[in-house]
Amino acid sequence: MAPRAAAATVWYLRLLALFNLAAVVSVPFRDEVHEHNAGEYFTPYLATAGLVSAALALWLAVVMRRRKRAAWVFNLLLAGPLFLLYALALSQDPYGEHLFNWASTAVTGLFVGALLLGRTEFTAVGDRSNPRLAVAVGLGGLLVCGAVGTLLVSATNRITGAPLGDRIAYALLRSVSIGPLADQLDSVSAPRWVDIVINALTAAAFVLVLYACFRTPRGTALLCEEDERRLRELLDRHGERDSLGYFALRRDKAAVFSPTGKAAVTYRVLGGVTLASGDPIGDPEAWPGAIEAWLAEARRHAWTPAVMGASEEAGIIYARHGLDALELGDEAIVEVDAFSLDGRAMRVVRQAHNRVRRAGYTVRIRRHGDIPDDEMAALIAKADEWRDGATERGFSMALGRLGDPGDGCCVMLECRDADGQPRALLSFVPWGERGLSLDLMRRERDCENGLIEFMIVELLLRAGELGVSRVSLNFAVFRAVFERGARLGAGPVLRSWRAVLSFFSRWWQIESLYRANAKYRPVWEPRFLLFEKSSDLLRIGLAGARAEGFLEPPRLPAVIRRKPKTDSGADDLQLVR
Repeated sequence: MAPRAAAATVWYLRLLALFNLAAVVSVPFRDEVHEHNAGEYFTPYLATAGLVSAALALWLAVVMRRRKRAAWVFNLLLAGPLFLLYALALSQDPYGEHLFNWASTAVTGLFVGALLLGRTEFTAVGDRSNPRLAVAVGLGGLLVCGAVGTLLVSATNRITGAPLGDRIAYALLRSVSIGPLADQLDSVSAPRWVDIVINALTAAAFVLVLYACFRTPRGTALLCEEDERRLRELLDRHGERDSLGYFALRRDKAAVFSPTGKAAVTYRVLGGVTLASGDPIGDPEAWPGAIEAWLAEARRHAWTPAVMGASEEAGIIYARHGLDALELGDEAIVEVDAFSLDGRAMRVVRQAHNRVRRAGYTVRIRRHGDIPDDEMAALIAKADEWRDGATERGFSMALGRLGDPGDGCCVMLECRDADGQPRALLSFVPWGERGLSLDLMRRERDCENGLIEFMIVELLLRAGELGVSRVSLNFAVFRAVFERGARLGAGPVLRSWRAVLSFFSRWWQIESLYRANAKYRPVWEPRFLLFEKSSDLLRIGLAGARAEGFLEPPRLPAVIRRKPKTDSGADDLQLVR
């Protein structure tokens, strides 16, 4: 009963938003609503035929759908007293003589009843700073809308000599409604478009107030030293399972553990989306407990849950907890024992390798822990210098730092030319005891063509020195589309989808990553995107693009920006940023 009642409140608010928008657009309909909202009549909760009420109803529908407790309290505080007032008014003449008033009271009462029946469903909490921010935004919006409205009224008023107080009052009344509410001021007569502009500005300001009031917590708590220690212990025991496991140690993530402590899900909150990546860390038998704890935290904060780059094994377990799956692409994994430069299929790679080697280039392979501090500092400086753009990209397959003392088991490849000058570097994170996963790739822009291929081949040929048997390279998004779309007999939908992806590859390395990985003849392991509702895919996509560094939203000044809560001392570490 409670879930249905909660859903009914959401649908009521959606219908009221549509009703108010229709009343704004249609003049006869708007006049009819205003006629039944004045004098001896009253309308149901939020039925006022104005853009402000439409924005309020629409926004409340959104936050009520996310089961936010503050939205439930807000609706109850507005609709509850209104229902009692209507019920009291029906006992008096002339309000009780009109059937319409009885219908309005019944509809409002049903909404209040649905709120009370569904109260247990609204458990999501908000940010503690929301009330203060909402007050500040409301006061600022009121001043701006009042000033702009007064200026517009002063500039377009058809009646001369109107007092300033009347013009301000007219602008404020038009902020509430574009109906006959402000027509009682005989000294002001503004064009209809001015009324609409004032009401629209107020509606926009009101939406900002609602956002500030009901915004989702940002999830500012990041990995602390204790969380990182526990994650490293889980990786020591179960790190062989997932090539992306070590990336769970990114310090812009948070971790939630299973009740037994044998598994964990690491995630980052962006735009109200709690974005996990890869598989849960730890014992697969404890994965369900970690996933349930992560989803419970998402529900508590009204976050949208999503997972990027999960394996098929983890995807099945996530699906058992109500998430749907979409194949996102494939991870290229090269088995060292099966790799060889022989054969016609490897001719391009073999020729590139031989050409760079004849040019005098050499590759040095070392664990990070074996690199002296001064040499590591020089490598970090080169990595910053060679970075393409100011934004560090990567999330699901990037560690986000270089040279940290805790990452001594990572592997560094340094490529130098015939004169001994550094030209490129690659950094790999451990994948269990016998695997590596590509983390960082940097090269000088005017270096020899094929340098990265030369370094990867050198690693694969000399992997035995490190005891490495498999290497995970880049992730190829929608690889199957490029491969199947180029085959004979591919259908029109698949060919069209491939053409779209090829077009966007001009700006984002979609097809080029697939081609660059395919030349090593890897084993392709599918990776999946997990989500709860299809309607959230756009929001999840934007959060994923932000996490990977493809989108950079505008930021508040650093002085007033909230700082993340962490005990890990990450500010003292050298990050590749």
